[in-house]
Amino acid sequence: MEKKTTTPGWYSLLFVLCLLMPVLFLLTMPGGTMMGSIFWFWLILLLCFWMMGSMVAAAGECEGEAGVRPSHQLRMLSVDEQPSVIRRVMDVRLATENQGVSVFRGPLLEPADQALNDLQTEFEGRNLPLIQEDDELGNSIILMPLVAEQAVLEKPTRPWIHWLLFGLTFLTTTWAGAMHQGVNLLQEPGSFTVGLPYSIGLLLILGVHELGHYFMAKHHKINVTPPFFIPVPFALGTFGAFIQMKSPTENRRSLFDVAVAGPLAGLVIAIPALLIGLQNSQVLPPSAVVADGGQSFMHGTSVGSSMLFALISKAVLGEELQHGYMLQLSSLAFAGWLGLLVTALNLLPIGQLDGGHMARAMFGRRIGETISNVAMWSLFLLAIFVWPGLMLWAIVVFFIAGRGTPPLNDITPISTGRRWIGYATFLILALILIPLPHAFWQAAEIYCPYL
Repeated sequence: MEKKTTTPGWYSLLFVLCLLMPVLFLLTMPGGTMMGSIFWFWLILLLCFWMMGSMVAAAGECEGEAGVRPSHQLRMLSVDEQPSVIRRVMDVRLATENQGVSVFRGPLLEPADQALNDLQTEFEGRNLPLIQEDDELGNSIILMPLVAEQAVLEKPTRPWIHWLLFGLTFLTTTWAGAMHQGVNLLQEPGSFTVGLPYSIGLLLILGVHELGHYFMAKHHKINVTPPFFIPVPFALGTFGAFIQMKSPTENRRSLFDVAVAGPLAGLVIAIPALLIGLQNSQVLPPSAVVADGGQSFMHGTSVGSSMLFALISKAVLGEELQHGYMLQLSSLAFAGWLGLLVTALNLLPIGQLDGGHMARAMFGRRIGETISNVAMWSLFLLAIFVWPGLMLWAIVVFFIAGRGTPPLNDITPISTGRRWIGYATFLILALILIPLPHAFWQAAEIYCPYL
């Protein structure tokens, strides 16, 4: 009987707890003790990294003992072993096979779209063909064995799970919104309406963002689940939402369309939420800012920390917003501000984030991976030297981004129109992340924290 060893379920739970421990540490610290406890924060962070690294290594050992880790048995394929359809669409210069995965390298003899269509017709139900870039021989065709039954890939979703998570997230974000206004719903449950503007605004932004991905994926005939919302009983009330793609994208065009649809759809809700919420926000004079002492983010939001936020704030508040003043955001405005932040984080051109998929679709695998590496390290440098609050987000992005999944046809470039949409979307990312330039401070009469 074949021995099968799997990673214990409690490993996954312990891994998640290690990832969340630094966040819980920050949230449970008494106000005003952050600087005094920074040593313990970094000590706990390093300990968590060590534990997570140990668990990953242990999981790898378990797989190795069970025989899951494949042995490398690379062998060359003769001309007789190469499928005729491969020879028809490619001038094969090198053909290899390893553990059932066949790789054929050489220049294509027909357009990549047509070649992929021919390969899919020939190997339907047996292999999954991919056409990728090859730095040495031009292109490569990869034949992956189908390791899962089609019935499993097309397994219907359970709507009650999505609605349950949405309902729980609605409760946790309503609670968080009330807490931001100084109301504890455990003590005053009748005051739940205080948290509704924040909860409804944030869930609309997150939901429309994910539905943008969902409907665009459906348009390109990609097997995808409805959004999963992630409720948490502290901080912002949620860790966001996501969809799960059960089938790969066909080409760069579909990869780009699905990636860009989410952020643009979310902005359609986030910007109006800001425009409406800022009308009920309070402008704080310098004396109030000093009295607050920076104890609460909600009690002193710097307008000049983002060009886009500064422009929107000035458009709504006009003369009320003077040089040196700050904003106390209303619940709805805070949800809109978070919408800008979520959009910016998703648009970072890193790995499997929306911006990472866009960069790969626009520039190809090699340039896309270079952009991803530069962006990842730039995020850490900004967290160290500019705004320490980015460090938590940098760590989360580092663990969840990974490498982007390539489309089946990774050769055919996207259209010029899509490329310009990509440039415009990355311009929005820059407007969200870049603070108001010094030359505009006095002209806009807006305070900038990077003075």
